[in-house]
Amino acid sequence: MENKFKWLYVGCGNIASQTARSIEKGEHQIVSVYSRRFDKAEEFASKHSARAFYSFDEALKSDFDAVYIATPHTSHLEYTLKALENGKSVLCEKSLGVNCAQVGKMIEESQKCNTYLCEAMWTWFSDVALTVKKWVLSGRLGKIKSANLSFCIPGMFMDKKSRVFNPNTAGGALLDIAVYPITYCYNLFGFPKDIICKGEIKNGVDYSDRITLKYDGFECHLKSDFYRLDEKCVIIGENGKISVPMFHMGSLAKLKSGDSSETFRGKTDYLTEFSRAAEEIRQGKKQSDYVPLKNTLECMKIMDECRKQMNLVYPFEKGEDF
Repeated sequence: MENKFKWLYVGCGNIASQTARSIEKGEHQIVSVYSRRFDKAEEFASKHSARAFYSFDEALKSDFDAVYIATPHTSHLEYTLKALENGKSVLCEKSLGVNCAQVGKMIEESQKCNTYLCEAMWTWFSDVALTVKKWVLSGRLGKIKSANLSFCIPGMFMDKKSRVFNPNTAGGALLDIAVYPITYCYNLFGFPKDIICKGEIKNGVDYSDRITLKYDGFECHLKSDFYRLDEKCVIIGENGKISVPMFHMGSLAKLKSGDSSETFRGKTDYLTEFSRAAEEIRQGKKQSDYVPLKNTLECMKIMDECRKQMNLVYPFEKGEDF
């Protein structure tokens, strides 16, 4: 147990359960658990031989190496700031915040406290996405002509009481699923010259987003909604094409250029994400090389602009600038 990387888990929902099952296969140990509902924390802790805490302040005093935050978007700011103020490294689920103002506060606190902060975007801890980026930057496609990415999940199979459909918890497609194609394009091509977004709003959340990111000489067309099952990434250049099925959790990427083709196979999993974040923390880094804070902030800027164009304001933001 001495060499295990020890985590304080904040939140005990679906994503916490999924990550926990994955990381305990490696050199990780969940030692402390906090949830606003102590009964849930106690149940979760018992499954992982951890200790449940009644208060977050008390949990922060326990013996661990880093905090993993897996709560609804609306509480990321509160827990992240408090953890950083106490000198604790933080891996926080995407989207890191609800808007740029929140993300900016987290980054500022991380720099002030000289403490590691990273958005838990498993896609970019994976060698699959990193290989796609290497292919693009190498120029093997030649001049980029277009990129098309879709990430859609049928909402009919989801609990209608889920936080995803609740405006009070910053629900909707943008922060939960559109963040993936937005981040993918940003990591490949940088911040766009222009952003165009059309969305469908129901009951205070976006059910559908159609986003165009314009770059010099080409456009990225992104689709996310709760109406269908659809996920793919296709990047077309003058000399070839890259395709990544199920790109947000990709296990393979294909490059076709001229008469040649290449396939890269790898894993996108929580264990890789947590292990690489843990390694960075042990090395004393203050942010991740895989998911730099600048990238997180600029992707949030894109999402803020999309919300402005959709006129999507969450109830708790009324009267605020974001």
